[in-house]
Amino acid sequence: MLYWRDFLQWIEGSALGNLIRDSGVWTYGAINLAHIIGIATLFGSIVVLDLRLLGWRRDVDLTRLASVITPVAATGFGIAAVSGICLLATNGSDYIGNPFVPIKFVAVFLGLCNALVLSRLSGWKARDRRELIPRERLRLSLAGGASLVCWLTAVGAGRMIGYW
Repeated sequence: MLYWRDFLQWIEGSALGNLIRDSGVWTYGAINLAHIIGIATLFGSIVVLDLRLLGWRRDVDLTRLASVITPVAATGFGIAAVSGICLLATNGSDYIGNPFVPIKFVAVFLGLCNALVLSRLSGWKARDRRELIPRERLRLSLAGGASLVCWLTAVGAGRMIGYW
């Protein structure tokens, strides 16, 4: 836990933290809004893909859906990550001892790991070439369910940070 405290204090004292704090309240508000937009974009798109992996709307082609959703989710994640770093830099020491911050970061990390695992599953790789066997569909379904749990946890913990 000491490293986490050190990191939060370091990022708050960084040039980025000073720049954002010195830029005024509108800057913080804009960064906070960007963070919310990034999260909404990420989660709004990924939930559709996860539900499809769980079996909802099997009539919708998984390959076409993923080709549209994946770049949208990646863009949302990028916006959320960059703006989140800026938010931490603004007032990182305020988060010391907040139990929801590490929960959020662990959930995000696990969500990213799950996406990596999903991309390596045989069913994911073969989704556009052939009919998937039941075991492949089950693995995709489990990955979709795990993704929902990870990202719902990240969003919930992130929301709770402000109430601690």
